[in-house]
Amino acid sequence: MDHRVAALTQALSSTLGLEGERMSKVDTAWLRMDSPANLMMIVGVWVLRPGVARAALEQRVRERLLHYRRFRQIAREDAAGAAWIDDPDFDLARHVTTHRLRRRRGQGEREALQDRVGQLAMQRLDPHHPLWHFELIEDCAGGSALIARIHHCIADGIALIGVMMSLVDGGQAPAPRARRTRRANEGAEDWLADALIRPLGDLTARALQVAGGGAAKSLSLMAAPQQTLASAVDQAVGAAHIGAQLASDVAALALMPDDSATRLKGTPGAVKRVAWCEPIPLDAVKAIGRAFDASVNDVLLSCVAGAIGQYLRGHGDDTAGQEIRAMVPINLRPLEEAWQLGNRFGLVPLLLPIGMTNPVERLYAVREGMRQLKGSLQPLLTFALLSVAGLLIKPAQDALLNLFGRKTTAVMTNVPGPGKKLLFCGSTLEQTMFWVPQSGTVGLGVSVLSYGGGVQFGVIADAGLCPDPQAIIDGFEPAFQQLLALTLMLPWGPE
Repeated sequence: MDHRVAALTQALSSTLGLEGERMSKVDTAWLRMDSPANLMMIVGVWVLRPGVARAALEQRVRERLLHYRRFRQIAREDAAGAAWIDDPDFDLARHVTTHRLRRRRGQGEREALQDRVGQLAMQRLDPHHPLWHFELIEDCAGGSALIARIHHCIADGIALIGVMMSLVDGGQAPAPRARRTRRANEGAEDWLADALIRPLGDLTARALQVAGGGAAKSLSLMAAPQQTLASAVDQAVGAAHIGAQLASDVAALALMPDDSATRLKGTPGAVKRVAWCEPIPLDAVKAIGRAFDASVNDVLLSCVAGAIGQYLRGHGDDTAGQEIRAMVPINLRPLEEAWQLGNRFGLVPLLLPIGMTNPVERLYAVREGMRQLKGSLQPLLTFALLSVAGLLIKPAQDALLNLFGRKTTAVMTNVPGPGKKLLFCGSTLEQTMFWVPQSGTVGLGVSVLSYGGGVQFGVIADAGLCPDPQAIIDGFEPAFQQLLALTLMLPWGPE
């Protein structure tokens, strides 16, 4: 059907009062956040051996993915924000396609795959149809490669991992009865945003006390605002401390200074580069963490800081005393509710000590930074900020969010995946990697993903600011090996 016919159908539906389901304010903010330099798509790659055929992929998508209604709906903007409406011209062939990988002279297969991922990361999804696309490269890496692109307005990374896991052999689509219970939680995020942008009085501080100890559980409880508020007031202990924490976190976000000016900061263009490494053993990462009283996350982030610092010094830059800020997503809902899709996460700003060359000193600095963020209300505050952004017109939304973009160098995610390798249409899912989008003027995205007993590190970067992200990737394992060598040199205890 011609796009004009589809648009006319949508207009008639609106005239007849068939408005569809209203999109949340946060999801609306993500929908409108696309820019020429950064598209708000979560991009992922699966490497499958042996290869799978397109027909098998399409069948699995019909059986599992299309049970999630969002993947059959159009995101339509209107004067009140945005709404989800069923696509009257849905065609699976539009969303599942194949591609033959082409290699330049002397280019390896993985480099060609990385180039293709970078190209797709800057190709807009068709706004006249559901905002997702799967591209299958049937002959790649001794099997097949599946490149998935899903717009952030559909769901956040945690929810989409659940979606993708429902596609594997033995995975389950959401039960119909579970979908019917969604209304019980509708409005929770909007009430939370409303509470946070009111004058921060005693009741708000007390209500947020619940969130300080378990943000995901609290956000779920806030589905019934009046009851939750009364309960929070009754149960509040140490409200003055929570109020002080809230005031401190508001000030920390509002007065956040610029991070160090490196070659990785600047105005991004319209070309992306992508790279990733081979997995490193997760057990070794855990052993380093135990040896230095640090979490797995601390160890991995310190290696990221080491790799970025080494990259900059390799280009002749002086990194002494420098720190870059990475925005780290924090989940705000119970994992059992991820099937609901949408965006339920906040962000915390983490400073990475790229100027520290001593690996232990760097690890301890990252560990201290992460510990200072524990108990912070900043994830809830940034979640509320996104809700507010969804109320504004796009120019005002861009201006608000760019305040943070100018103070940030990277977006960074660290997601734990299944400990054992999975099967998809009878083939082994050998490797998986994904990247979250960068917004505004941020030109660097870093992803750390554990899967199948290993940990992978991936980078997506603006080609003008970082033309060779593989050089950053190549510094990750040496930083890890430094810590591992020091761990092996420590005295062995009774264990």
